[in-house]
Amino acid sequence: MNIAVLVNLKSRRGSEGVGGLVQRFLPRARVALTRSVDEARTWIDQQLRPNPPALLLAGGGDGTITGLVNELRAQGLALPALGVLPLGTGNAWARVTGAPKPAVALRQLAAYGERLPPLRPFGLVRVEGQLAPFAGTGWDAEMVQDFKSQLATTGPMLGAQAGLRGYLGAMFTRTIPRHLFGQGSAHVSVYNLGAPALTMDANRAIRPLPHGDTGALLYQGPASVAGAATTPEWGFGFKAFPFAQAMPHRLSVRVYGAGVLEATRNMFKLWRGEHPLPKMHDFFVERLRMDFDRDVPFQIAGDVIGMRRSVEFELAEESVQLVDWHVLSNLVRA
Repeated sequence: MNIAVLVNLKSRRGSEGVGGLVQRFLPRARVALTRSVDEARTWIDQQLRPNPPALLLAGGGDGTITGLVNELRAQGLALPALGVLPLGTGNAWARVTGAPKPAVALRQLAAYGERLPPLRPFGLVRVEGQLAPFAGTGWDAEMVQDFKSQLATTGPMLGAQAGLRGYLGAMFTRTIPRHLFGQGSAHVSVYNLGAPALTMDANRAIRPLPHGDTGALLYQGPASVAGAATTPEWGFGFKAFPFAQAMPHRLSVRVYGAGVLEATRNMFKLWRGEHPLPKMHDFFVERLRMDFDRDVPFQIAGDVIGMRRSVEFELAEESVQLVDWHVLSNLVRA
């Protein structure tokens, strides 16, 4: 099978050693070890365009595989089947698809032989011309921004401190205090720009949203978190969008209006994606716009891209097929 592998050397666990593992288990695979978008772009143009792979593995985090999807699209190439080798920090797509450590993943692919592995489809969010599994604003974007500011102040952290522990540290020492002693959450107005909106009731049944027609104001009020996704997790096992695949051909949109103290008390319920929760609003839409009362940090696939006052989300026409590592693992064991 025609396999290509890109390893992002700037991701948290990216290294030339991963390239060596690829050569060991998949000796015929084309491998690129990159440190920049330009290097990845050149590799795609020179190596993948003349000979498109059946399977493209992305060694990195959500930003790496999202960047690959967008670069393939920008160069007019069809999206091949994709697989995530978890080398990043949050690794949302990797966790949802059950990706094991790179050495185990590569060994499983080798054991499966010359066949395309089992795949799982995912829709995509289109926002500001980019495709991503999730995007939004609020504490998630602030926490990423605070974590990176913390790294800039303290220098690189090792082990768990560079992952979940580092993010939680940034949240409790920077994000939460800023909301406690600062101006609090922004207010948002959410407008439906597509087909009539749906929602999830207390019994987890999907229902039409009353007064949710095209052009309707779906929500107006405080927004600690506001975003859209096609995948359940934001990273680290945090089920920020637990119903992301409950309604095909719709974005899962969530707006959480509780303040910082209430949110902190409910942190583990939020993490597990429990439902219903007071002040949590769920919508299933094709397209919508969020207007904020002030500039807010905005993230796409876990990377903060700047401040925004208004953002439009829509379900992309494109979709991706990701390696379902859960199924592959069972097949290899069988």
